[in-house]
Amino acid sequence: MSNTLTKIAPLRRRTVRAITGVSGVQVIVPIMVALLVILAIVGPLIAPFDAVYRSNILDSLQAPSAAHWLGTDGQGRDVFWRIIAGAQSSLLSSVLIVTGFSVLGILVATIATLGGKRADEIVMRIVDAALAFPPIIFALGVAAALGPSLSSAVIAMILTGWPVTARLLRGVMKETMSQPFIENARVLGVSRTRLMLHHVLPNSLDVLVVKWAGDIGNTILILGGLSFVGVGAQPPSAEWGAMVTGAKNVIATAPWAALAPGFAIALTALAFGLLGDILQVRFNPALRRR
Repeated sequence: MSNTLTKIAPLRRRTVRAITGVSGVQVIVPIMVALLVILAIVGPLIAPFDAVYRSNILDSLQAPSAAHWLGTDGQGRDVFWRIIAGAQSSLLSSVLIVTGFSVLGILVATIATLGGKRADEIVMRIVDAALAFPPIIFALGVAAALGPSLSSAVIAMILTGWPVTARLLRGVMKETMSQPFIENARVLGVSRTRLMLHHVLPNSLDVLVVKWAGDIGNTILILGGLSFVGVGAQPPSAEWGAMVTGAKNVIATAPWAALAPGFAIALTALAFGLLGDILQVRFNPALRRR
């Protein structure tokens, strides 16, 4: 395992061990994540279309009851079923974003590692320039330029997420390239491309496995934030951030319409964040030291 993950502050190590060491957390968290993924896949299939999308002003802003477990929003739509249906937009969009910027980051890191010293310097200066922009500000600018929509928010976040992945993976690849088994492969005449695809890259991706889980949680929060400020998903979408946006004007009289999707965002981000910590402890021996 690369030294990149082992150089973690003692406080961080104690915090991660404390959270993931709690009895049952390592079982409950993966189950929560699995249920969320299943919900994202089947949610739109089981949610009644009328309850999710059809307005009924006569039922607007009804408090939680047996008929509407989480109440209704300003258009009379059932908040519970909208959360169920919106899981796909929120969670699968986040997975798509993480996959997209991870692929870009892997490509950039591979070019920097294979291209020699000069190519590495040029690529990393580009990465440094990209990192100089605050990600949320850059994402807001890109999404606003493309026009407010969920697809614009996805593209914006892919374009802002790759530099961190590229810098992290490039450092791990450089360390992997210095390992004895890589030197042995070079002596045997293995080409640089084959060396990268069959030896360096597979032995460097473990750092990203840990990062992906945490990235999905963070992405859900940012995606909801972009929708909240009006550059993400638009009404009548059941995306959770858009639901919070639609309820912000009635939060004083009908708090359930905003709190319920907000809680769904927070719970999902927490579940994936804890999953990332659990994977980090499992893959990183330094975090298991007492």
